[in-house]
Amino acid sequence: MTIAFDNSYARDLPGFYLDWQAAAAPAPRILRLNRDLAAMLGLDADALTPEFLVGNDLPPSAHPLAQAYAGHQFGGFSPQLGDGRALLLGEVVQEGQRHDIALKGSGRTPFSRGADGKAALGPVLREYLMGEAMHALGIPTTRALAAVTTGETVYRDAGALPGAVLVRVASSHLRVGTFQFFAARGEGDRVKKLADYAIARHYPKLAGDYLGFFAAVADRQAKLVAQWMLVGFIHGVMNTDNMTISGETIDYGPCAFMEAYAPGTVFSSIDAQGRYAYRNQPMILGWNLARLAETLLPLIDADDNRAIEKATEVLEGVAGKYHDAWLDGMRRKLGLAGEDAGDAALAEDFLKGIEGVDWTLAFRRLTRAIDGPHPLPGVRLDDWLPRWRARLAPNAAQIMDAANPVYIPRNERVEEALAAAQEDNMQPFDDLLAAITQSFGERKGWDRFALPASDGFGPYRTFCGT
Repeated sequence: MTIAFDNSYARDLPGFYLDWQAAAAPAPRILRLNRDLAAMLGLDADALTPEFLVGNDLPPSAHPLAQAYAGHQFGGFSPQLGDGRALLLGEVVQEGQRHDIALKGSGRTPFSRGADGKAALGPVLREYLMGEAMHALGIPTTRALAAVTTGETVYRDAGALPGAVLVRVASSHLRVGTFQFFAARGEGDRVKKLADYAIARHYPKLAGDYLGFFAAVADRQAKLVAQWMLVGFIHGVMNTDNMTISGETIDYGPCAFMEAYAPGTVFSSIDAQGRYAYRNQPMILGWNLARLAETLLPLIDADDNRAIEKATEVLEGVAGKYHDAWLDGMRRKLGLAGEDAGDAALAEDFLKGIEGVDWTLAFRRLTRAIDGPHPLPGVRLDDWLPRWRARLAPNAAQIMDAANPVYIPRNERVEEALAAAQEDNMQPFDDLLAAITQSFGERKGWDRFALPASDGFGPYRTFCGT
């Protein structure tokens, strides 16, 4: 096959990666192919062979490489992480937009740190589902071009599992941790080169303006986390190596959507202290951005004190940017007319009233309370409803229906789909995928995708795919 890969990362940033090849997959099989995404990328879906999609048969234009990066993981700094089970194959340019095509689970690299570099089928399919759900919700995200089984077995705590590779598409894989890798080594010239590359790729109007670049990244990440919070999404591993410069959601590991609203919700089995709990995500946003600021200080100003002062001013504005984005989204979710100084309090009081109630259903069914009582048991909104009705837009129901999804990747349905896939039954996966990629608007026969987990589902825990 032929793909006209460009390779600006490899070409412009020598020394920022290691050339590498994917491990041989003995019997690759395309499990699911995202034909809509292939078309968006200008690719012929029928020409995407399983051998290509696992990295074993690449066109001459590809330049497979493992990217170098560092990162703070649960607050502790690791100076060398890098692509331990991933490879960037190259970039495709479509309608002026550059897109990375990368593999996840393609085998060991020099950054693997003793791990096998492989991926099991379950985490690959989870990332496929989550990325497509976020895309349908209008949240910036990496996406899956394909899920491919490799024909080999990988071993995890759960035992022997079928191996798989995810083919991931991103506007880039530049991370906060990419900057940290070179800054930690005192390689200021490479930090500058990386910043210039990131600006040219994602913020071309800011050429040479490193403070403006930092502010632009902060703005995108603040809006992204606000969108996560509005739909009840919990990333689970907001390490600095999992936060992109582009402002896209990346690395869907132990992530999940919150069902019963509880601000302290944690799903990840590796987040023992709740660092990345739902309510902490806005705080971690600021913490991660402070780490990015540290790498850029010499570029922001030659005088250390002035650089710190300028970066601090941007950082002090992050909470406001987040809150503005969150409140703007909350106004739409509540169907409010215009803006009012009391809207933040109105939104917060609604949240207090729905603690313990299903997050998605509470908002979705609130439209029924425009002219009647709230139709969900357990809500405490008798005093709140008149205040809310006084602020409603004339077309509130339409605004709310467009802002509040009916279908999200509910945890029981996700686990059901992944368990069936282990038995080579992809029907539950396909049914769930169909629902979550048509998030808004109720459809007959899809009730099971709109309801919380059954009583017997129990406390939910998610696990890192490595």
